[in-house]
Amino acid sequence: MLTGGCLCGKVRYASEAAPFHETICHCESCRRAVGAASVAWFSVERAALRWTGEPALFASSPGVQRGFCATCGTSLSFASDEFADEIDLTTASLDDPAIAAPRDHTRAASRLPWVAIADGLPAYPEKRPGR
Repeated sequence: MLTGGCLCGKVRYASEAAPFHETICHCESCRRAVGAASVAWFSVERAALRWTGEPALFASSPGVQRGFCATCGTSLSFASDEFADEIDLTTASLDDPAIAAPRDHTRAASRLPWVAIADGLPAYPEKRPGR
């Protein structure tokens, strides 16, 4: 069982589905949405995700909704019409972030010039192959 939520506890989630596509994204949109140099994400099947308290939604680009807590501002989710059966959740919002450790870096061509990728994980300039 994956569980997590926001800083203030008003928005929580749970999923019995296994995480997949564990990544660190370096795109400008993710960086700005979260206010960090990069963002660790993992995906789950949308049908397996349950919310306690509804996240506020922001259309950050066409076909993309980002979810966050309207009270404390914690970034929680990324959902794209392109991948309608899955939803991404911020790894740091997990109660135990170690269970969805990143497996790669995506959008690495967009990384900030002072960010060095030195963890030995694969780094893809854009999307990972097969996406």
